[in-house]
Amino acid sequence: MNEYEKILSDTLNYSRKRDYIGWDKHDGMSSKIRKKLPFETKWTNLFFQEVIKRAPINLRPVFLVEQRPSPKGLCLFTIANLNAFEVIGNEQYKEEGQKLIDRVVSHDLEGYDGFCLYHNHQLQGLSKKTEIGTPGIVGTSFGVKALLRASDLDKSYTELARSADNYVKSELHPKRIGTMIKVSYKPTEKTENYTLNANALAARMYIDLYDYFKIERYKRISKGILEFVTSRQTEQGGWMYTDPPSASHLSMDNYHNGFIIESILRYKDVTRSNKFDESLYKGLEFYKEILYENNGSPNWDEKNKYPKDIHAAAEGIVTFTEAGDMEFAKKILDWTLDNLYAGNGRFYYQKNKFYTKRFTLMRWCQAWMAYAISRYLVFEN
Repeated sequence: MNEYEKILSDTLNYSRKRDYIGWDKHDGMSSKIRKKLPFETKWTNLFFQEVIKRAPINLRPVFLVEQRPSPKGLCLFTIANLNAFEVIGNEQYKEEGQKLIDRVVSHDLEGYDGFCLYHNHQLQGLSKKTEIGTPGIVGTSFGVKALLRASDLDKSYTELARSADNYVKSELHPKRIGTMIKVSYKPTEKTENYTLNANALAARMYIDLYDYFKIERYKRISKGILEFVTSRQTEQGGWMYTDPPSASHLSMDNYHNGFIIESILRYKDVTRSNKFDESLYKGLEFYKEILYENNGSPNWDEKNKYPKDIHAAAEGIVTFTEAGDMEFAKKILDWTLDNLYAGNGRFYYQKNKFYTKRFTLMRWCQAWMAYAISRYLVFEN
């Protein structure tokens, strides 16, 4: 093995030994201490969720936060193992991919028309609380990608992936405006606020389905959603988190912009169309020049260099690999190994200006880096 293959192997081994179960970024509401309180308010929920998420050390053991499998994380681990089998050739990775995709299928929610996945912890927002079992397009899009990646193992996975179209049509309130299409992030969201990266991932899901099934309607839907997303590109070249921008405190943060660019790249790769080229190249320039340093270090957003997040690093490796800029993808990977790698297959969460959050989150750190390294190696080989 070369160095990167060894690190991918170690990362998957670390995660496999723990059955791909661990803490997650947004898991504070799963604190057993919070659940034992004789009362529940929005503010106590936010206290547990945000303090645990933002603390410089890992408070999850102190607050007795439950470790759970992440459906989205299982999707990433599925693809990473199957990529590792393709690159390294060890049958163990193929067997793990089979086990993992079956676990992904087991998380498909009943009661909805079509395949869909969810976040495995309650989430408290300023306006409402999201319960476990509320499926979203982001997790579902990665589920579809994993099911299609596993199609060589069992063709039945592809029909399950195809049924995600029914979920979008029946639950995510698609809205047409001329040739543009908007979709909601989750069934519970019925406002005029739209999450741009979630829409881009919906477009990627449909172009993935088109790539496999060659059904023209999937391509038209993907194109319509991307017409909406690209119409919201800023003069600077990036995308705000929501439309309208005032609906979120986030601005043009790193990995969500990566999702959008990656989705446009995927559309171009499958269709060979140059329709979104102007938006794509402007977005890539912004992504590389503003959201990364020359040494591959990821910035948080267009205004803040810190925190430097492991997910941003992983998404950068994936996006620049997909863009064919292997040199810069390698820079990001090398920076990550120098700054956020603990060794023995374990990655740290974030690097701040004066300290590093030296703890590991199974989906946020392990799954994303396994997926990113494996994607880089597939292209490199």
